[in-house]
Amino acid sequence: MKRLCVVCMGNICRSPMAEVVLRHVFAERGLDVEVDSAGTGGWHVGEPMDPRALATLAEHGYDGSGHRARQFDPAWFAERDLVLAMDRHNLQTLLRMAPPGADVRLLRSFDPAAPEGAEVPDPYYGGREGFVEVLRMIEAAAEGVAKHFEDR
Repeated sequence: MKRLCVVCMGNICRSPMAEVVLRHVFAERGLDVEVDSAGTGGWHVGEPMDPRALATLAEHGYDGSGHRARQFDPAWFAERDLVLAMDRHNLQTLLRMAPPGADVRLLRSFDPAAPEGAEVPDPYYGGREGFVEVLRMIEAAAEGVAKHFEDR
């Protein structure tokens, strides 16, 4: 089985949304890929997903109700085939922790329509539309992530 971890700052908005979407896409394609998520920071550990993220997922047919925030542990690199960061700040944090050979990339690098270096912006301090836009970006990249695992 392949394993993938999606990482943002606090693990209550972007990365848990991506975890839910990727699980859905992998299940639809019959891919045996285990997906989890985490934050580079630990201030939300144990908390559920942000209510706005949860509502956005629900409005689009996804269930994120079981999520509880976690902090990324560098030991996880040995257990993951791919670690996806939501933005360059988190990417740099992960790369500083990563052992040689770890596969760490930006999530949107799997979206062929996204410009090089494109990020998933943090919707935390904005309104509802920011969460909808984040979901659109995640869904666009999810197809490329699934293709990556299909091709392996």
